Amino acid sequence: MPINKVNTLKIRTTITVILTGLFLLLSYATSGSYFLSICDKQPFCTPTNLAALSFFVHRILALVVMFWLVVNLHFVWKHYRTNHLLLNQASILLILYVFQVLIGLEMVMNSDSTDFRMLHKITSLTIILDLVYFAITSKKAFGQKMDYPELNLRERFMDVIQLTKPIIVLLLLLTTLAGMFFGAKAVPESRTIILTLLGGALAAGGSGAINQFLDRDLDSEMQRTSKRPVPSGRIYPSEALAIGISFCLVSIYLFLIYINPISAALTLLGIIYYVYFYSILLKKATVQNIVIGGGAGALPSVIGWTAVTGQISVQALLLFLIVFLWTPPHFWALAIVRKNDYAKVKIPMLPVIMGETFTRRSIFNYSIILVLSTLLLPLFQYTGTIFLASSVLLGVGFIFLAWRVVKVEGNKVAWTLYKYSSYYLFFIFIALIVDSLIA
Repeated sequence: MPINKVNTLKIRTTITVILTGLFLLLSYATSGSYFLSICDKQPFCTPTNLAALSFFVHRILALVVMFWLVVNLHFVWKHYRTNHLLLNQASILLILYVFQVLIGLEMVMNSDSTDFRMLHKITSLTIILDLVYFAITSKKAFGQKMDYPELNLRERFMDVIQLTKPIIVLLLLLTTLAGMFFGAKAVPESRTIILTLLGGALAAGGSGAINQFLDRDLDSEMQRTSKRPVPSGRIYPSEALAIGISFCLVSIYLFLIYINPISAALTLLGIIYYVYFYSILLKKATVQNIVIGGGAGALPSVIGWTAVTGQISVQALLLFLIVFLWTPPHFWALAIVRKNDYAKVKIPMLPVIMGETFTRRSIFNYSIILVLSTLLLPLFQYTGTIFLASSVLLGVGFIFLAWRVVKVEGNKVAWTLYKYSSYYLFFIFIALIVDSLIA
């Protein structure tokens, strides 16, 4: 409920604008090659002259502003949790600022990097725009301060994890990891593995959170999804959106700064593909939603490849094809089991629109094409015996269960295929990792 206290949001917003604006001005003044050369490869250096003193003050101010933005975000999250505009702008402002500092650090440690200079300028401009929007949003929120129930941190943590659809994220991370091993034909650098998987987890988890924000009304009506954090009321929709956007933004910057621009671009494409094209445009509009939307889930394997190679090649596209073709039979099997749920909320899944008989035949046809696609890698000698044997054995099991789905009515066999298909993708990519190590 609203509380009648002296509203401090206006004061906090003013301080935020002044401190951040001052930092950006000093950042612009000390971003030239001359200043960077004074303290080359030294984030903090002794202020022996006016230029070095400016550089030193700029670094101290960076830490002060960062601390303030953290405190400010905590205040907004505590008292304006249902204001999605204010919550988003405060979250985005802190993230942009943190990465602006990290980019500046990279510029100091790698003073000859033109790419970091450009990214630094773009991030500065974005911070200014977000700062203006934050000030406008804050002004509209004056007098709307609220007190919310105290949070159980353990339960809150578990709800945030559930918000990101962790099972899906783990499966996508495995395809990313396999793409990295396949591209490197060895164990990639630990730093690259950690940062790529972290960035991938944040992108996939953030997209999942935004998806749950968008589908909150549908989820509340479906038995399978009604207990998710947002429809159950454990997380406000505004929080889900802020968490999702924040995770995605952090992911993009991690790839841009520490991996490479191609991986960052593919990650951004995957986020847009899943959130906009699938969740907003396709899911409620066409029976081909899963077929077309499957491209979003197929990109992580390509991102893993580009993270270690820096380029897209035929091998990466074949990995994309495998996951792309795996998606329809996997989700159509689930759609048969949850047909009534999808019909209830008017989502045009294949069994709802075309009937179960057509869907079961489609599952079988796609399963055959999927298994054949896995054989392309050994056919063109991109993989060896282990992947070939695994593809054949796992593929025979997949086709057999798909054939059973056609021949046997009821949900039990469809549910069995749904569960098997997850194990299938898991083990086929484990086989790819092992095969890449012994090739």
